[in-house]
Amino acid sequence: MATSKALAYLESRKNLTGSAGGLLGLVLTFTGVAGPYWPVVVAGLYGAGALIAPPERPPLPDFPSPSAQLEEVRADFAQLGAYLAEVDLPAAAAGRLAELRDLLSALLDPGWAAELLAQDPEGVHVLSRAVRQDIPEAVDSFVRTRWWTRMTPGQESPERHLERQLAVLKEEAGQLAAGLRETEARRQETHTRYLEERGN
Repeated sequence: MATSKALAYLESRKNLTGSAGGLLGLVLTFTGVAGPYWPVVVAGLYGAGALIAPPERPPLPDFPSPSAQLEEVRADFAQLGAYLAEVDLPAAAAGRLAELRDLLSALLDPGWAAELLAQDPEGVHVLSRAVRQDIPEAVDSFVRTRWWTRMTPGQESPERHLERQLAVLKEEAGQLAAGLRETEARRQETHTRYLEERGN
């Protein structure tokens, strides 16, 4: 432990800057400027260099890149599909869920959409939240509420709530897809302008 700390200090900015100052002190000594006080000059310049050196920065955490996060979301989406296959949903809700899953599947498929998403951490977050939290919670709360509704009829239909939730999630995913399409459209327009200006 002590050895690793000593080695870390030897490689630190403080030691390197201080050593540069100490070297300057030795140069002053050999040129005769420091005189008989050369040890004080060398030590003083080393200390001054060590004091003015910028502090060490700890390394940044190695978080997964958006591309790696997208791979994880893809795997979770497959797992979500296996869960949803076991749930019995009413026809209307099942239809909405199928539309939502198709849209998410298209966004998560490797290809141009995934390449664009890999440059959009917020988009990856939206997909991740939908797959890992929003859809499972919506379906699970429907299953639990439906059971209680059978015991206490007269409440608002849990099927209706589920349909509304899935509609909101589909709209959110649709906005993400529209944003990606707009990014591609802007890129195309920019290239068109570049070609037109280059031709003039």
